[in-house]
Order: sequence, then C-alpha cells, then structure tokens
Amino acid sequence: MARITVEDCVERVPSRFELVMLAAQRARDISAGAALTLDRDNDKNPVVALREIAETTVEFDHLRYELIHGLRRHVEGNEEEEPEDLAQELEALMPSNAMIGGEGDEMPEGLSYGDMDVEEED
Repeated sequence: MARITVEDCVERVPSRFELVMLAAQRARDISAGAALTLDRDNDKNPVVALREIAETTVEFDHLRYELIHGLRRHVEGNEEEEPEDLAQELEALMPSNAMIGGEGDEMPEGLSYGDMDVEEED
C-alpha cells in the first residue's frame, strides 16, 4: 500500500487545520467503534482516518457536525456547574456576623471587653 500524504488529503480539505480536526474526529469515531469504510491494512486509526478522507469515503459534513457537537456538549456542562460551585465556596469562606463583631458594636454572648487580650503600643 502506498503511504498517505497530507497532499492527498489537502485536495479534499483545503485547510490543513480543518484537515487535522476532521481526521482527529474520525480517528476518535473509529476508536469508539464506528465502522471502517476501507480495509485497515494493519494501519492505526489516524492513518485510516486520513486514508478515508483522501478517498472521500466519509462524509465531511457529518464529521464537522460530530466535532462541533462534541465540543459544544463539553462547554455547556462546565458553564452550568461553575456558578453554583463558586457561590458555595464563597459562602463557606465568608466570615459570619459573630466572627466580625455582629451587628453594631455588641459583643457576642459570654464575652466582655475585659476578657479580650489587648496589646498596647509603646
């Protein structure tokens, strides 16, 4: 079998960046159990993906959709969890009123100004 080159694939997908993204998505699909459109010939998944792209045996629109869908699903999950987690962390870190003297100048129950150690400056 002849080796696959990027030049073979660039004829089908003009942007090298898009080619890499589509080939990576197809290789992930193959790893997840998607049916091959060509014989494997003892090649690894990325090579099979590039061969499929070069011979146009896969649908590029479907690969683009899968790529975008995979990224979109990941981002949405992070956005929903962060504000709640952040609010809980901030609430746990904030001192309570009793810790900062409460409302006004009142002392917490059981304490008086005489009980507090105050260092005087010279």
